[in-house]
Amino acid sequence: MVRSYDPDRPVPAEDLEAVLAAALRTPSAGFTQAVSLLVLTAEVDRDAFWDDCAEGESRWLRGMRTAPVLVLLWTSAAAYADRYAEPDKGWVDRDLGRWSAPYWYVDAGMSALAALLSVVDRGLGGCFFGVPVDRVAAVRRRFGVPPDQLCVGVVSLGYPAPDVTPSGSPTRRPRRAADDLVHRSHWGRPG
Repeated sequence: MVRSYDPDRPVPAEDLEAVLAAALRTPSAGFTQAVSLLVLTAEVDRDAFWDDCAEGESRWLRGMRTAPVLVLLWTSAAAYADRYAEPDKGWVDRDLGRWSAPYWYVDAGMSALAALLSVVDRGLGGCFFGVPVDRVAAVRRRFGVPPDQLCVGVVSLGYPAPDVTPSGSPTRRPRRAADDLVHRSHWGRPG
């Protein structure tokens, strides 16, 4: 995850379009296709986003404000409820409690990951981060986002600043061992 970008290197249009295409080509429960992207490339729009979302000043914010592109990911639980009420699915009650996991968020997470993988493939850097809950309404109003859209997060992208380490972070937590996370045949049996 890159948290500081080179302000002198804009993202080429073809690279941005490839990242957006990757984000939209991910699996979608019921082929609902209800993950939407709000792309902010103009400085005035990015500044407005940060004005609505950020409070105070921090090292993280100073670095993130240098991203030349912000891609906000949105989804709609109602779209999934509607899709699964169609005849081929048959959940006519539209009860979101039927879902073992909120697949509108799962699908959006896949879109974010595909975008980030495409960012790396294009030689760019990116970071996924969330919008504070108490700031979503301001972002929604500013950019005309419909009320049924749920804010999932943001992918920032651009070329990493020349002095940024690959991790983008001055400290790094060690990766957990696979044996702690992979369970075979029964929980607690090492992978």
